[in-house]
Amino acid sequence: MMRNLIPIFILLALILGSSCEPNNPFDRGPAYDEAGNLAIDRRKIDAFLDTARIDSISRIHDPSGVVVILQREGAGSRPTNNTVVYTDYIGKLMETGSVFDTSFEDVARANNIFQESRTYMPFAFILGSTSVIQGWDFAFKRIRPASKAVFIIPSPYAYRNQENNDRIPPNSVLIFEIDFLGID
Repeated sequence: MMRNLIPIFILLALILGSSCEPNNPFDRGPAYDEAGNLAIDRRKIDAFLDTARIDSISRIHDPSGVVVILQREGAGSRPTNNTVVYTDYIGKLMETGSVFDTSFEDVARANNIFQESRTYMPFAFILGSTSVIQGWDFAFKRIRPASKAVFIIPSPYAYRNQENNDRIPPNSVLIFEIDFLGID
């Protein structure tokens, strides 16, 4: 009896195998090249910093590739993971300078990105909780509350090659003007 079922199982396996979707739904294309994109972004950032006129008291080059340009030194302890951070910010594309996000209503209106449904106020997040781009986690750990700074975030620590935001092209280096209001 079992010998009679073997050809049926083989035929069933062939039919099922040939009817399967030839494209793997979990295949999202080639893997993201973090090291390659970071190397490209570092060259772009270095070229930008060679010509950028940003007032600063110091520049911090984090090993991650994130650059923090400190404009006003705050006081107190630097935040660590699981600290609540409060900040105002203006986010821009490094290549064009166009504003893509902000916590200031007047800046949003001036740059035609105002959203009626949004409340413009200081932004709060938990450091190290993956609720913000990874570059912010690196950068905020380098400054003290009440600091004013400019963060330059390479694309691997921002939105990588995502194509779901019409204001941020894939692999964009981002600049954030930060007013670090405090921590809890």
